[in-house]
Amino acid sequence: MKNIKLYGAAMILGCLSFASLAAEQVDEAPASQQKIGVISATGSSNLTSLENQLSVKADRAGAKSFCITSTSGQNNLHGTAIIYK
Repeated sequence: MKNIKLYGAAMILGCLSFASLAAEQVDEAPASQQKIGVISATGSSNLTSLENQLSVKADRAGAKSFCITSTSGQNNLHGTAIIYK
C-alpha cells in the first residue's frame, strides 16, 4: 500500500515539474529575460497547432518564454517567434 502511495506521489510531482519547464507564450518581451534567438514553424492547419509547434521548438532551444511575431498562410500556416531565456 505504501508503494502505491509513493508511486502516485512521484507521478504527480513528475508531471508538475515537467509542466513548469515548458516555455511560456508571452505577448511582449519579458523584462527579466534576454532574447536568445528566433524560431519558425511551418505546416500547421490552424493557429493552435502552430502555437504548439512553436512551443515545442522553444522548449528544445532551452527558452523560458516565446513571443509570436508573425503568422501567415491559409491552410498551410507559417509562423515565427522570438525566444527568451
